[in-house]
Formats: sequence, C-alpha cells, structure tokens
Amino acid sequence: MTQGNSTEVTEFFLRGFGTQHKFLFVVFLVIYVTSVVGNIGMILLIKTDSRLRTPMYFFLQHLAFVDLCFTSAITPKMLQNFIVENKSISFRGCVMQLLVYATFATSDAYLLAAMAVDRYVAICNPLHYRIVMTQRVCIHLVAGSYVIGSINASVHTGFTFTLSFCRSNIINHFFCDVPPILALSCSNTDVNIMLLAILVGFNLTFTVLVVAYSYISITVAILKVSSTTGRKKAFSTCASHMTAVTIFYGTLSYMYLQPHSNNVPENMKVASICYGIVIPMLNPLIYSLRNKEVKEALKGILAKVF
Repeated sequence: MTQGNSTEVTEFFLRGFGTQHKFLFVVFLVIYVTSVVGNIGMILLIKTDSRLRTPMYFFLQHLAFVDLCFTSAITPKMLQNFIVENKSISFRGCVMQLLVYATFATSDAYLLAAMAVDRYVAICNPLHYRIVMTQRVCIHLVAGSYVIGSINASVHTGFTFTLSFCRSNIINHFFCDVPPILALSCSNTDVNIMLLAILVGFNLTFTVLVVAYSYISITVAILKVSSTTGRKKAFSTCASHMTAVTIFYGTLSYMYLQPHSNNVPENMKVASICYGIVIPMLNPLIYSLRNKEVKEALKGILAKVF
C-alpha cells in the first residue's frame, strides 16, 4: 500500500481466525470435500435418472450448482490461510472473490424462492401444475435468479472497490465481504451502507415473502386434507426445503440486516461459516435423506455400480 495524495491498495491480508489452526483446517476440509462430493453427486444423479426430470429437481440441480460455486469462492482460500503464514490476497483476487460469492449467494436466495413457488403450485393447484410449471417457466425462473445475482454482486463490488483505503489493508474476516472491507475505508461509506441495507433488504424481504406466502398457503391446503397419510406425505415433501430455507435466511439476515455498528467481527465470521460453508454441505444431505425419490435413484445407481 502506497501513501500520498491518494491511496493505492495492491493486496489485502485476511486475518481469518488469527493464528494457524491445523485442527480447523482438517474440520473445514472435511466439510468442503463433503459439500463438493454431495453437490456434484446431486447434479449427476438428477441428470442421469429419468425419474428426477421434474421442475422440483430441475431447481434442486441448480441449487446444488450454486451452492458448489459460492462455497468454492471462499473455502479454498480459507483452508490455505489455516496452514500458511502469508494470508495475503491480491486486490483483483479480492474483487473476484466478492463478485463470485455475492452472485451465487444472491442466486441461492431466489432459487429457494422459486422452489417454494414450485411446491405451492404442486400442492395448492395440482391439476394445473404441468400447465403452470412448464420447462420455459422453470428456465426463466432459474435464469432470473442468476441475472439478479449478477446485478446485485456487480453493484456491491463496484461501489465497494471504488473507495479509498488508507486505514489498513488487513480484512478482519476469512474472505472478502462487503462489511469488513468497508471498515477499512477512509472514504465516506454512507452510500455503501445504504446500498447494502436496501439491496440486501429487498432481496431477503422479497424472497422471504414469496417463501412465507407459499408455505402458509401450503399449510392451509394440507390442513384441509382429510387423510392423515395425505397430510404426512404433503408435509414431508416440503420439510426438507423449509429446513434449508430457515437456516439460510436466518444466518443471512443476522449477517446483513442488523445495524452496521453492531456487526461484531467474530459473530460475522460464525454466521458466514454457517451460510457460506456449512449450508452448502447440508443441502444435498437434507434433500437426499428426506426425499424418497432421491434415495430410490441413489439406490439404483449404487446397485448398478456394485
């Protein structure tokens, strides 16, 4: 970092969790490998089994891809920093990490909302399901989630890295995220904080409202079912998705929607681990262990292999 009339940062240093932690390296390496294997396995399973070529699994396939991308944007660098002394990341590397991470994290929220809409139509309007949830509609919903994710990430990344950094170039986090980077700037960050609140607030509020409306309607529809077996089947269809949604939105809201001054660095790190590293590992496990069709498809594949 050079000082003068302006400040030019050529690299940042990720403080992460302080000193080297070989034990944490092993723990998060296991989590990351499980996440990669689980999400790639889910993608391949859906592609190879004809029984899983439905809108729900189309969305699930893209959710697995998005989870794989955004955890891969941050976890490998974190793992490296657990075992090396030099925890630097280039300015361009930091820009790319934030851009990729924010793109797929935002896309994840909209995909979860699209999956809620799919379940709403399937349970509340089953006779019109094939008419409403056509392949074209599904493609548009998935494409829209990627487009919104890209726009959101580009705005945050662009506004963040046009700031001047003169206080320090040590990021008190284990990856390049907006709040800890803003803390390093000597520029006025009011616009950045406002954008963060407005855009993240809108994305979370909109997708949460879609999910909430869908599942309230689903619950009402299920309670009208006279058969106990029918109720259990309907609830089990949605249980895995609701589990993933609750964990994801809970940690993301804690991370970005509390007042900027209340963002305790250590709490931010824990929340980031939950939605950026743990959830991408849990999603394929949640959907596979609680989903009859996935378990049957997996058994079929294993039977052919062994």
